[in-house]
Amino acid sequence: MRFILILFIIILCWPLASPAQSTADVYVDKKGVMRWGKTDEEVQGFGINYTAMFAHAYRAAKQRSIPLEKAMDEDIYHFSRLGFDLYRVHVWDTEISDTLGNLLDNEHLRLFDYAVSRMKERGFRFFITPIAFWGNGWPEPDEKTPGFSAKYGKDACLTNPDAIKAQKTYLAAFLNHVNPFTGKAYKDEPAVIAFEVSNEPHHREEASAVTAFINGMVSAMRSTGSKKPIFYNISHSIQLAEAYAASKIQGGTFQWYPTGLGSGHELGGNLLPNVDRYDIPFAASPSYQRMAKVVYEFDAADVGRSYIYPAMARSFREAGIQTATHFAYDPTYMADVNTEYGTHYMNLAYAPQKALSLKIAAEVFHKVPMNKRYGGYPANTTFDVFRVNYEQDLAEMVTPTSYYYTNHTLTPPPSPASLEHIAGWGDSPLVSYEGTGAYFLDRIQPGVWRLEVMPDAIWLKDPFAPASPRKQVAVINWRSWPMKINLVDLGSSFSIQALNEGNVFSTSTSSGGVTITPGTYLLTKSGTTVRATRNDPWGKGKLGEYAAPASSVNRTYIIHQPLSEVIEGGSVEIEASIISKAMPTAVELHTVGTGRRMEVIPMTRVRNYHYKATLPAMRGFLRYYIVVHQGDERRTFPADDIAGPGDWDFAGHGPYEVRIAPKTSPIYLFEAGSDARDISRQWVPGSGALPIDVPGKAELQISLKQLAVADPENKNGQPVADYSLRYFFGNKVAGRRTEVGSRNKLILNARSLEDRPFPIQVALIMKNGTAYGAEVKIEPVQQEYTLSLASLKPVPIVTLPRPYPTFLPYFFEPTQAAPFDPALIESLQLSIGPGMDKDEVKKSHAIAIRSLRLE
Repeated sequence: MRFILILFIIILCWPLASPAQSTADVYVDKKGVMRWGKTDEEVQGFGINYTAMFAHAYRAAKQRSIPLEKAMDEDIYHFSRLGFDLYRVHVWDTEISDTLGNLLDNEHLRLFDYAVSRMKERGFRFFITPIAFWGNGWPEPDEKTPGFSAKYGKDACLTNPDAIKAQKTYLAAFLNHVNPFTGKAYKDEPAVIAFEVSNEPHHREEASAVTAFINGMVSAMRSTGSKKPIFYNISHSIQLAEAYAASKIQGGTFQWYPTGLGSGHELGGNLLPNVDRYDIPFAASPSYQRMAKVVYEFDAADVGRSYIYPAMARSFREAGIQTATHFAYDPTYMADVNTEYGTHYMNLAYAPQKALSLKIAAEVFHKVPMNKRYGGYPANTTFDVFRVNYEQDLAEMVTPTSYYYTNHTLTPPPSPASLEHIAGWGDSPLVSYEGTGAYFLDRIQPGVWRLEVMPDAIWLKDPFAPASPRKQVAVINWRSWPMKINLVDLGSSFSIQALNEGNVFSTSTSSGGVTITPGTYLLTKSGTTVRATRNDPWGKGKLGEYAAPASSVNRTYIIHQPLSEVIEGGSVEIEASIISKAMPTAVELHTVGTGRRMEVIPMTRVRNYHYKATLPAMRGFLRYYIVVHQGDERRTFPADDIAGPGDWDFAGHGPYEVRIAPKTSPIYLFEAGSDARDISRQWVPGSGALPIDVPGKAELQISLKQLAVADPENKNGQPVADYSLRYFFGNKVAGRRTEVGSRNKLILNARSLEDRPFPIQVALIMKNGTAYGAEVKIEPVQQEYTLSLASLKPVPIVTLPRPYPTFLPYFFEPTQAAPFDPALIESLQLSIGPGMDKDEVKKSHAIAIRSLRLE
């Protein structure tokens, strides 16, 4: 009777739960939301792509004799330290398969399995893309690899029957593969939330063929018995959006590179307008409503500042994105050269402020509801418990219990006595610290805190410039710096005891201040008793856990960019960062050359590695060397010579130089000869800087056969009849910044290269993301055009560099245009297209630009 009753209950309840809910860890509901099968709660996740076990990163580890398991363990600890809980990778199928699609049990696969198991121990979830299609070379030449992708290439993999068969075989084998470290097949791994079939397929076939292809891949994956959601990339070739939606997938994957890729240098200027919103053109389509949305890759490429990631996360959540994974976290063992993906740079040790920004973005994904709107820029720079600020290069999250910040901040904590977690860089009302590494404070119990301090990170060169394993872009320095902690729960009197292995530091303070070395420490309020050892469990790890690269400063470096120009009659501030293992004994500025007697001027340390000297600005050329003393040794820069400027054997015959101009000198915002290489624009053939008949000068020539060009990734989209370029001149005019606001004319030197005149728009972009401009008709003869700054009107900003995916907005206009203030201008925008009638738009356009200046 009892058996019959139980059986009856089972039969009665069976229809109430869908097969997906009852058999899968994650399911996608009718509204396109991924939910946990056991709780029906929304799936959330935020993390990184990381590729140490494959391709270039794998080879770099072998070349450096790096034990990869240990290196990955340390990076994974940092992932956890940053609050990440999701891992995604496009697996290099070309390295772990043969041409028939059979899975190869090799070192790459073993290391992948190992990394997954270690991340799982830290509480990570996984979004796995088994097929990358790529060769394994980048940035090196491809090696000869055994996989089907190497044999067929991406395009043929989408159409060739044998290649398709191999992919089906491989996908089934991958899902059936049992990870020897977890004992689970990936199809059954509870920590895997979903699979993506392949990485960026770029379909060009007919819609019906695309749907059939996707369904074939899904069927191969379902043949393993897996019920996990299957996703497909739908942010490329979006004219096929309905073909994707008609397939058997449960969700779509998206990317976002709002600042383009591969600029070759760090981008300047306010880029928050580029991340104002993430608009999906087909979001309202009924067939799309059932599909979940995740972001498989994103980054503000070539941006070295820390303010932008939480704003991106906000826009993702507004668009209904459930999970996102940054591309890509640099393995620490090679982050000093940034050769893996030179347009990206992310690592807690080497890029601490950017990493903290990503930590805050992770919190956005777990705190901000999907589809909630926060308005447009600039109003949306403060949202929920988050704030971003371009001018301060600051992102922060402030709650009663947590206080995270990426740069110096004065924001008061709302409930100081309730604080439990602090993560930051620089100074705040809670922590003052001179070092340039990140730090973390976590409350263990009342009156007991765990302090973790990373070593100093110093960027020697632009990390986004062309990379080489022989070019070090950043170094690590283990220096001791003063730190003052102001926590109500801890008080000003507490003991400090080292926890990490090999660290024996122990002291106490009555002022809240201590000189600290990188490591992990236990801080205990006076009168509080605690028993703790480094091996005690803490979170998903141990209390004394610590990972950081060794110090790599083995000589003296100087980071200094002379001002381009200053005006006579005032003063010149010379600033430099002196990077050395120990504090220099003295730093001096030695002046030399025309009209100025030789002087030796002490440079004063301002903060950590930063030194400054002030000189009178006398008209002419200020030429100088910087001499660094370490005891009895000295180095003279920029030559890095052991002799001094006054010595007979000094070989450094190239001093730094600053032009000191007359008070009436114009302020040049752009000069083609020196500045064209740093312009943000879409490449077109036959365009670039060419010398002119004036020595040392050039003109930038732009030649367009047509203005409105169809987007190959959105063939159904309407082409925009506009070609724009942007140049950030903030650094160029740094020495004359105080004068910019007093000028009233903008002068353009240009000519039409056509046999007719045509209009262009000249605009100035302010720090607050508002642009003011005017139209100018350019004649086919070289001449200057004068615009009154008072006549400029608000104009749209073109989002440059152009983003990926390319369907994202072309123009940006702030919700409310700020009044024009010349003192705030920092970027130039030139546009071909505004002001043209429909007949002019259809014609070719060519222009030569020599300069723009303020008078």
